[in-house]
Amino acid sequence: MHEFGHYFTARYYRASVSLPYFIPAPPPIFLFGTLGAIIRMRSPARDRNSLFDIAAAGPLAGMVIALPAILLGLGWSVVEKIPQTGEFMRFGDPLLLRLLVYLKFGTIPAGMDVFLHPVALAAWVGFFVTALNLFPVGQLDGGRISYALFGPWHRTVGIVTFVSLLALGAITNSANWFVWAALLFFLIGFHHSPPLDDVTPLSPARRLLGVACLILLVLLIPPVPIDISGS
Repeated sequence: MHEFGHYFTARYYRASVSLPYFIPAPPPIFLFGTLGAIIRMRSPARDRNSLFDIAAAGPLAGMVIALPAILLGLGWSVVEKIPQTGEFMRFGDPLLLRLLVYLKFGTIPAGMDVFLHPVALAAWVGFFVTALNLFPVGQLDGGRISYALFGPWHRTVGIVTFVSLLALGAITNSANWFVWAALLFFLIGFHHSPPLDDVTPLSPARRLLGVACLILLVLLIPPVPIDISGS
């Protein structure tokens, strides 16, 4: 859904674009069996408005599926006692999920936790992937949104985001964010090619939606994505 959001929006703007390529990643090396999907943009965006629309369409399309899935999955999830022995995997709670869990279950008693139904877990993955893509760095969806919003300041925004990721990893003692920061630095970088028309400003409505996308990033980031607990 995420990549088809990009695809159909790019086709609307008559951009040369490939169909989505699915990237398998067999477990147990990769926990969820996939690294998602990608599309190839063979032509530059016409202007900042089309650049923004193509970039924002992916995360928003993904959320159209993830939000109903999390509501359905939480309805099938249960609150149970945390195991005292053995190892178990804990998935970090982004702010949006914490709010939804509170609305569904209220305050969780000490020693108890919500054990997610597989549908809710799939939605969690959707939240997490959306958050990773919304980081305003380089050629990520968030990087393209950042370029449309901030123009020549997008590189500075990307560098600040990279430093913030390192700080988040240090504060939470989570290696996940150091790994993601390293991938951003070595594979993504901070560069973004300008659209053909880099003069026409972003429309006010798109600026508002761009700020909403940055807020969505904050709501979807789990401080510690995955943690192995127990003994």
